[in-house]
Amino acid sequence: MTAGRTRPLAVYTDVDDTDPAPGIRLLEGHGFEVRVLGTRDPERIIAGARDAVALLPGYAPVTREIIEALPQLRIVSLMSMGFDYVDVDAATERGVWVSNVPGAATEEVATHALAILLSSVRQLPFYTASANPVDWNERAAAAPPRLSETTLGIVGLGRIGRELARIARPLFGSVMGYDPLLPDTPEVRADLAALDVRRVELEEVRRSADVLSLHLPLTPRTERMVDARFLAEMPRRSVLVNVSRGGLIDGAALADALDSGHLSGAALDVLDQEPPTSDHPLLGRDDVVLTPHIAYFSARTEIEYVRIQAQNAVALLATGAPESPVNRPAG
Repeated sequence: MTAGRTRPLAVYTDVDDTDPAPGIRLLEGHGFEVRVLGTRDPERIIAGARDAVALLPGYAPVTREIIEALPQLRIVSLMSMGFDYVDVDAATERGVWVSNVPGAATEEVATHALAILLSSVRQLPFYTASANPVDWNERAAAAPPRLSETTLGIVGLGRIGRELARIARPLFGSVMGYDPLLPDTPEVRADLAALDVRRVELEEVRRSADVLSLHLPLTPRTERMVDARFLAEMPRRSVLVNVSRGGLIDGAALADALDSGHLSGAALDVLDQEPPTSDHPLLGRDDVVLTPHIAYFSARTEIEYVRIQAQNAVALLATGAPESPVNRPAG
């Protein structure tokens, strides 16, 4: 802390339509002074958080420039599970913790994934648009498959991927999953067996799944992993689902795969550009179910995200580490 400041400073950057009041009360109750900037502008963040010990962004990018300009900073505490908008390497080098909110919206995101994939498989955008006197008897170019005769593939078997498997398994003929980071231990094997999920390599899930759902973080390794080649190797008339990060998919390549009829549909809560421009190739299509990045959203998560974000900063001062760290800082 700087001279003259008796309490550590916690700074919220952008809050948008989120109510930070529960987090502010928690922070102040544990000795923090709290400041709300209400901006994503990096210059205003640097100016307003110069003495901050804790930085609490909404979705403001936290760049190396910002991290290096805040000499007192000890934690960047996020209000999301994804952390692709933070320079984690820069934070680690500077001895700054980064924390997220894993598990806060597992039920919501898995349920949303199931809802939109069912909508896509059952071609609801097309038939909703056809529910009028003129088009009432219109039918899609190909009939939807019977769900109990299809295979669900899940790429990423973390909390959300496994919760999707649990709630979707009774509906599908089979479920397979891929996750290179999940250890091959007796406990994991027992968990997947209980879920009736067959663990396979990425090539098999890509080539065999009639519905493929992505549950991965966005990293340099996963960015645009679903490209034209990936899509071409998916089964004809399959469905792609993404409730993770839009950057996992090459949006133009996905539009091409839909235009050609190779894929029958896509169910998306995220896009490679948010908000999208009016000419984005995946907008306004009757073969795309699209929601505006709200898979996590519920009355409960509105509270939990704010609480856990603040609690990570509180835990840092109390114990020397946040409760849900993303990194292990140097020093």
